Amino acid sequence: MSDDRTIRLHRVLRTTPDKLYRAFTEADALAKWLPPYGFTCRVQQHDARVGGGFRMSFHNFGSGKGHSFGGEYLELVPGELIHYTDRFDDPNLPGVLEVSVRLKPVSCGTELAITQSGIPQAIPLEACYLGWQESLAQLAQLVEPDIPG
Repeated sequence: MSDDRTIRLHRVLRTTPDKLYRAFTEADALAKWLPPYGFTCRVQQHDARVGGGFRMSFHNFGSGKGHSFGGEYLELVPGELIHYTDRFDDPNLPGVLEVSVRLKPVSCGTELAITQSGIPQAIPLEACYLGWQESLAQLAQLVEPDIPG
């Protein structure tokens, strides 16, 4: 059994690299699409620049329970790359996760490639995939509509 605690996701979305980049770097956008189904998100702090950081919490709407996490932006290339760390406040979920989001324009929109590594042992990888699947479905609903005005 491999101890590689990394997941990789790939999507093509009918949108521009700029809109996708903004969805990953604007607090209000993150609060709208990032929490998986059944969760709300509160962004306590957000500074999208290299060396800047963020703090947010997800709340289970059904149970009322939540968890908080924060991280730091390591690399930002508008329309191309978002690279950041994540760290849970819960001591049962130790370690630092790294997330890399690569954007590439393609004929029908933008190719999105996400790598998340350093996932704590306590979190099943399939749960990470499921959470990201739900988040990315909501991301598509945010960035794909082309609403004039």
